[in-house]
Amino acid sequence: MRDHLVFFINGTRHEVRGQAAALTLSDYLRDDLRLTGTKIVCAEGDCGACSVLVGSPDESHERFDYQSIDACIAFIYQMDRKHIVTAEGLQRDDQLTEVQSAMVDCHGSQCGFCTPGFVVTMHGLCEEQRNVTGQLTEDELRLGLSGNLCRCTGYSQIINAGQAFDPSTVESIADRYDTASMLSEFKSLGAEIVHVNPPTSVEANGHAIRQAPPEIYLPTTLEELLTRRADRPEATLVSGATDLGVQHNHGKISPRDILFTKSVAELNQLEVIDGNLVIGAAVTWAEIEAFSREELPEYYDIITRFGSPQIRHAGTLVGNLANASPIADSIPFHYVAESTLRLASVRGEREVPIQQFYLGYKQLDLQPDEVIVSVSTPLPKETIRLKLYKISKRRDMDISTVTLAFWLEMDGDTVREACLATGGVGPTVVRLPLAEELIEGKPLDLEAMRSAGRKAREEISPISDVRGSADYRLQLVENLFAKCYYDLSPSTRVEVA
Repeated sequence: MRDHLVFFINGTRHEVRGQAAALTLSDYLRDDLRLTGTKIVCAEGDCGACSVLVGSPDESHERFDYQSIDACIAFIYQMDRKHIVTAEGLQRDDQLTEVQSAMVDCHGSQCGFCTPGFVVTMHGLCEEQRNVTGQLTEDELRLGLSGNLCRCTGYSQIINAGQAFDPSTVESIADRYDTASMLSEFKSLGAEIVHVNPPTSVEANGHAIRQAPPEIYLPTTLEELLTRRADRPEATLVSGATDLGVQHNHGKISPRDILFTKSVAELNQLEVIDGNLVIGAAVTWAEIEAFSREELPEYYDIITRFGSPQIRHAGTLVGNLANASPIADSIPFHYVAESTLRLASVRGEREVPIQQFYLGYKQLDLQPDEVIVSVSTPLPKETIRLKLYKISKRRDMDISTVTLAFWLEMDGDTVREACLATGGVGPTVVRLPLAEELIEGKPLDLEAMRSAGRKAREEISPISDVRGSADYRLQLVENLFAKCYYDLSPSTRVEVA
């Protein structure tokens, strides 16, 4: 068992224990190391000014896979056996990289505060496009940079900079650093448990009190995780920390007992088994995004609007489900697909249909000693017509006003069975059984869908808030039924030459 964290920053080894293990990555970089190229603006993972690259060893332990994340909502204990590259670590011998030179030549920077984040993220795109020759397309750049905000340039110059070079010719991070020695050290550490800041007691007025730094535990197997969970049911489970980081920065959450799950091999399962997509609790949105592009394109389209690339590189589906927000983008799809959650504890395992998992607002059918191991979702058969909608004020980086999922099993032109679920209209995601009845057994036509949309208004109870009034949400839900008809009906599609 190790009592410290080991990671590298810009090729330099760091060993951390004590209070520093619970710092945000941005605080450690800026305050402890004076690497101030990592900027802080929102401290919520919304602007990307704090973007850094994090390299994780691949399965073969022969190379690092680098991805951009928001350092402001990541924690040092998540960096064990990682290589972090900041804006300062991109250049070699004080020479600008092709990405940095392009930002200069194309006037992609004005005040310059957001520029390091854009440069880091572009380098991350280059790492992803390492084996692809040619320019990044405008669509690839707009999606890849959707988590980076700039208030000066209007983005045109930044897009031009991103298209001014061939990503495959940009020097890789692996060539810039002694990758082999870092990987060798990480491999030598093995799959041992990491236990940072184990509790020690001191006396205060005759009572034992615990040491100030939070206790941090990094298991590597499901058995270790469940044993620890049984012993510490009050511990905070952490994987991506994309929500926890925001709450921490707002002073709302300061866990004293942390159980980090990302290193548990069994929680990283992502595969199709007997027609079911099985997603482990530690699988990131980015991994699901890449996997679903071919397997489940409708889900892929919604995922690309979930947070930003930096968020998706860290956050998880299970974290989104367990957060239990009625406006969570992922829940309506899993409702209509009738996903099942696999829960485990030292007492055994059980499976819970997702529609029975939510007992009320932020209330779950999850015992204190249980963890979510995975989510199993039937993939749509050829007879299924699936449409997923997210309505928000902005396309990218915005919270949903309303979400709605349609799962229609067709028999020719007739809807044999319908399953509909909508979010943002009640304390939990809501099934719409009355609306389902109105379209089942009928041809998929506009009048039937409009009638079902009107009926759906009777099944929901939205509130008014900053994202929209109750009346607006009611009208959105009704209108989405008509939109679904137009999107699914071949006769209404307009071919654009």
